[in-house]
Amino acid sequence: MELGNISQPVYGPGPEAPGSSTPGLVGMVHGFLRLVQPNALPTDLIADFVQPQDEETFREKFQELLLYELGFLICAAIGILFIVLVPLVGCCFCCCRCCGNCGGRMYQKQGRHTGCRRRALWVSVLLVSALLLAGDVCAFISNTRFSQAVHGTFPNVNNTLDDVHTYLASIPKQINFIIDSSEVPLGRANRSLQDIGPNLGGTILLGIRSSTDGALGSLQSLLQGMETLATTFGDITSTRSSLEELQSNYSQRLGSLRDSLNKTLQDCGDPCGSVSLDALAFSTNFSTIPSVKQQLEALGNVSGSNIMSDLEKVNSTLEETPAKVQEQSQEVVTKTQDQLGRIRQEIRSLQEELPFPDMEENLGDAVNNVTSGLEHYREPIISLDNLRWSICVFLCCTVLLVALCNVFGLLLGPLGLKEDVLPTQRSSLSNAGGNFFMAGVGFSFIFSWLLMLLVLVTFLLGGNIYVLVCESWRSQQLFQILDTPGLIPGFNLSELLGQEGGTTNFSEIYRQCQQNAALWQTLHLDQSVSLDELLNISQYTGEISTAFEKVNITLSPISLLSQTQKDLLLKTSQDGQPPNFTSTLEQLDKNITQGSLLDLATKLEQLADKADMDVKDKLKADALSLRELDKEMQKSFSGLLQSLKENIHVVQSGAALLEEQTRTALDKATESQEFLDREMANIIKNETWAFLEKLLDFFETYVSWAKSRLTEDVARCKPIAQTLDNMEDITCDYILDSLNAFWFSLGWCTFFLLPSIILAVRLAKFYRRMDIADVYRNEVLEVPPAFNLYKIPRPSTRH
Repeated sequence: MELGNISQPVYGPGPEAPGSSTPGLVGMVHGFLRLVQPNALPTDLIADFVQPQDEETFREKFQELLLYELGFLICAAIGILFIVLVPLVGCCFCCCRCCGNCGGRMYQKQGRHTGCRRRALWVSVLLVSALLLAGDVCAFISNTRFSQAVHGTFPNVNNTLDDVHTYLASIPKQINFIIDSSEVPLGRANRSLQDIGPNLGGTILLGIRSSTDGALGSLQSLLQGMETLATTFGDITSTRSSLEELQSNYSQRLGSLRDSLNKTLQDCGDPCGSVSLDALAFSTNFSTIPSVKQQLEALGNVSGSNIMSDLEKVNSTLEETPAKVQEQSQEVVTKTQDQLGRIRQEIRSLQEELPFPDMEENLGDAVNNVTSGLEHYREPIISLDNLRWSICVFLCCTVLLVALCNVFGLLLGPLGLKEDVLPTQRSSLSNAGGNFFMAGVGFSFIFSWLLMLLVLVTFLLGGNIYVLVCESWRSQQLFQILDTPGLIPGFNLSELLGQEGGTTNFSEIYRQCQQNAALWQTLHLDQSVSLDELLNISQYTGEISTAFEKVNITLSPISLLSQTQKDLLLKTSQDGQPPNFTSTLEQLDKNITQGSLLDLATKLEQLADKADMDVKDKLKADALSLRELDKEMQKSFSGLLQSLKENIHVVQSGAALLEEQTRTALDKATESQEFLDREMANIIKNETWAFLEKLLDFFETYVSWAKSRLTEDVARCKPIAQTLDNMEDITCDYILDSLNAFWFSLGWCTFFLLPSIILAVRLAKFYRRMDIADVYRNEVLEVPPAFNLYKIPRPSTRH
């Protein structure tokens, strides 16, 4: 009985990743976060925090939490110091520069290694600028990727929740499939009952025929053999009469030919005196062939009896078995069909008893709440993200502005600088390059604290969430927290799944769902719901068994042979033996006449050549008559003689086995009759119970199939695990990785702003136009008016 397989729903391809990607940068971020927070999630500490406790205990737990967050706290302290000190240092630096200190005095000492220092600083600023640009590009990409992730979160989450809806909607369909499949055994059982005559009656008929067919076949074969033997005996009698008649006719012709030859031979005289006419006589007297009248009468008695018609009546009685079974079992069929209807109702009520509808309703409500919440906050979140994106782009542009100032300085300074020109006479192009360096320094002091503030906020937010959620998710520690009762207020997985008083283990559910196990196994529903009780139809099958116990099927009595018929067959087998045909067969093997007519004709022809003319023609005429007579006799007698010999052989061979065949057939008939008298009632009973067992086996097979499908195939929960994995991908791989990559890139840039400031300030003096000259190649001293007139110029040295 083929019940089919439960079809599984088709789900979407999963969340779509943002367009841009920075796998190397993400790996660096993960490594940095593991360096900042190398410790595993303290599940016990988090569980203790949600429990009521006294102030001292709370203080101890809080200190443990601060110790766990030590890495982040240190980084936060560094960031706060940066935010406070860098603007302060910048302010002091500007004030000092205005007072002519910290490089504010426009005087540059010239020396032997001035060019080397300038080139070293130029390369250093170039390297730092390249690092700034690289970090800024990564920040732009990460910022865009984060916006893509935020915008893509809603369709990705909706698609994931659609898969959950598809999964939940598939559960009642699968259960309905199992329930609808009950029509297969019910239909087959109903058809078996409707055709109980051919089904049950046919098996009963086969059981009876297994013992009667051999006997009936032997008896029919015996009767056909006797009939054939009687026909052959009749052919022998007919052939004998034909041979006697032919012998009588040809005896007269042989006698007339003998008289004619005697007269001719007398006329011939002495030359023909040696001719003998003894050949002109029959060698066999066909009237002496034994008569088979007695055998024909014996065999005719069997043909005239009703044995064959009685055997045909037995066959017709057996063929009526299915119709009688159909007629006598109408009451049990009606009762059984009523029980089938009750079984159908019992199975139809299965859907109401299973816990799946409650789970589907609760999970469906939760999914709908999540979907409506997302739709409610979608526009505000997108608007806030657009604002965030603009702010982040602005700050990234400030880094880009600093880098561009450095780049312009690196380009314009060397292009406008001539080494043989005094610092006070440097070109405007070179001076512009130095001014770009100082502009970059000014922008760095102005915006660096804002950059660090943004980095600090996003670092604390994204880094902590990644470590607490994503890392603990992948290490399965988060599931241990979710398994802690009461840890999350208002969240009870057992109630969500419709399990009253259950202690569902989230970790175990997730692991089993990853293996695509069925919810029945995952949630251990067998502990709360018994399938044996839900699919218990024993009361109905018991009623069916009771109805079949009361059925009474009786068949017409079967009698193969009466004692008179047995005696007749036995007597016929003895009286039907053929007479002794041995001498007859020996005579039939001889020539028809006592001598050869052809030899006699040849001898007459030889004598005709020696005899006188008046006798010669007579001898030749007589020889020709002998040849014609021999040819005619051979033609008349050969067919009859051959048929007689063949028939004699047939009756001899058939009669030789007749008696043994008769005894064997009668023994089989007696044995079969005894078996029928003894076992017919048992055959009917056994086949009836076999039919009942086959009927009930339909339902046992269905119940077993339904249990296995409910526990193995219905609501395979891999989509649930896949949904959680999709949410982890959206949260961690798309959103948090993009956010963390952004603050890491921006922090990278902010960090390298410090060496950029120092190196740019140092390098700017090599390109800006000085107010005080330091003579190195020429003996020229240039003193600006009204500035340090009291000082004596320092003589320069030569190479």
